[in-house]
Amino acid sequence: MSQGYLFERVARLEQRIRDAVDSRRAADPNPDDPFRGLYLSHEAIDALLDSHREPFTPFADSVPDGRLRPLADRAGLTGVDVELLLVALAPDLDSRFEQFYGYLNDDVTRRRATAGLALRLCGIPEASAAGRARLDADSPLLTCGLLTVGDDDRPFLSRTLRVPDRVVNHLLGDDRLAPELAGCARLGTELVEVPGRDRLARAIRDRVGLVYLKEHPGGGAEELGVGALAAAGFPALVVDAPRWQAELELTGSLRREALLRGAGIVLGPVEDPRLEDLAHPAVPLVVHGTGAWDPRWSATAPLQLDAMPLPAARRAELWRSRLEGRLAPDVDPGEATAHFVLGPGQIARAAKAASVTALADGGLVRTAHLRAGARSQNAAGLQRLARRIEPAVGWPDLVLPAGVLSLLDELAARARYRDQVLDEWRMRPGGGRGRGVTGLFAGDSGTGKTMSAEVVAASLGLDLYTVNLATVVDKYVGETEKNLERIFTEASGVNAVLLFDEADAIFGKRSEVRDAHDRYANIESAYLLQRMETFDGIAVLATNLRANLDEAFTRRLDVIVDFPLPDVELRHRLWDRCLGTRLPRAADLDLGFLAGAFELAGGHIRSAAVTGAYLAAEAGRPVAMSDLVGAVAREYRKLGRLCLDREFGPYLALVTDG
Repeated sequence: MSQGYLFERVARLEQRIRDAVDSRRAADPNPDDPFRGLYLSHEAIDALLDSHREPFTPFADSVPDGRLRPLADRAGLTGVDVELLLVALAPDLDSRFEQFYGYLNDDVTRRRATAGLALRLCGIPEASAAGRARLDADSPLLTCGLLTVGDDDRPFLSRTLRVPDRVVNHLLGDDRLAPELAGCARLGTELVEVPGRDRLARAIRDRVGLVYLKEHPGGGAEELGVGALAAAGFPALVVDAPRWQAELELTGSLRREALLRGAGIVLGPVEDPRLEDLAHPAVPLVVHGTGAWDPRWSATAPLQLDAMPLPAARRAELWRSRLEGRLAPDVDPGEATAHFVLGPGQIARAAKAASVTALADGGLVRTAHLRAGARSQNAAGLQRLARRIEPAVGWPDLVLPAGVLSLLDELAARARYRDQVLDEWRMRPGGGRGRGVTGLFAGDSGTGKTMSAEVVAASLGLDLYTVNLATVVDKYVGETEKNLERIFTEASGVNAVLLFDEADAIFGKRSEVRDAHDRYANIESAYLLQRMETFDGIAVLATNLRANLDEAFTRRLDVIVDFPLPDVELRHRLWDRCLGTRLPRAADLDLGFLAGAFELAGGHIRSAAVTGAYLAAEAGRPVAMSDLVGAVAREYRKLGRLCLDREFGPYLALVTDG
């Protein structure tokens, strides 16, 4: 069937117009009316009717097959509906029909078919209730957006019929999206093999009209929907749900676009959608989101499926296919990104970002580029709830006992190999537990807890997000849990390490219930226990007071690291590390004395080293022993400690004089 079918139908309409003109003349009481020219003269209409208009363009060979019949089938149009559509469509295909309709309307300014004229041309009495119903607001022509009826202030028979430009263009072979949908919808053209695709495609072929996909981190629900629709024989119209919900007036255009193309709709991520307005029997609707299905969203019961993360091996294949020919020979993208949980679309965008970064560096894609590209897919929502730290330190910067370093390495290894252990080896416990990795860092202030979390994040190529407790703890009942839920929800979709500093403030022990405050505090702690257990990300709890944490929390932790105060040897290494290699040192510098005399944690040593550097810079000389001893004295005052002779020894005079 070619486009000739459409013009053949218009030619039949032209013959009916000839008949209508003849009837008009026969019933004209004053054919010699001198004012008749204000409308259209008999001679002019004869000339138009006698003229022959070739319906095909010079590009007819490139025009796709006719689209009217398939569209009528999808939209559920009757034969009368198609005739009415053609009457309204004619002026958009042949400009002569504007004059025909002006003549038949007795008004040259009304160059579109009216409802009454359309009914008469279709052989339907103007008073026919059944005929008029085909132009009601709930008729297929109007609900599908194929026809609009204007001039609401006029009587029904005088209202103007118009076919939207997008429908006209589609029937003429134009496949561009409606302009108003730019930024809200796009065609899903890229197909990726995603787990569950064949099962979903089978359901769509069996006329399951509504599907809800609950997306797990890295699940690729959108790709699953697009792939399943393609396998079932439907193009996919991918709709950005937040944009659509902000501009609900686009609903009609979206439904019409899907009908024109014979496409299914992939909509998400949804929060509280109005699906009834978008639904149509001929349009499969695949909705996805991160939460559970809410029956209030639609009276139609959906097929509910889970969009699970891709296996690690499949993710590695996607990375390689996206970066073919651009990877450095010694880089294994599967190994470099094994701990990044990304969906197919995210991997595609991350690979592109990695390639661009590598081009800026003038070389092939390396591990750092891969990880930077993967991090670029992190949503910005978590940054409103936590402070983002891009790691700038590594394992050599940590000065800690060997046992502590071993536990930190174990924490990083758990994050790196959890796909293999939990998925391939099936070592995941039951009870609805998540895939998260959690650790507890306990120790005095300045012993290296935050820096260790930064190093773990750096070793994995991840960002570190520090939760600000001021945005979490709330005096009103239930608000703290809501704030934490927002953090956990955002963090579950972000490849990062989440650090709860001063964790005992929110993960404290449950107490005996003596009043309502105790009862609500215990409810809060119980909620946190459950939420930590179902968390799928990487979380570190840091506390100065381990004894204040509830034992139920510590039982659920994967790694517990106690950070001791450094001994003399570690303090010596800390002083040397904090002073660095670029700071000029005076000959009288005695790091052995500083390490042995002053029992300071690493954070205080670093602060003292920085203060000493400022004192030396102000004096315009290398950092001397007097600078560092004076800096230590300042740290002592901040800590509320006395400067004693047994500690400062021969340098006490410098402190006293200062």
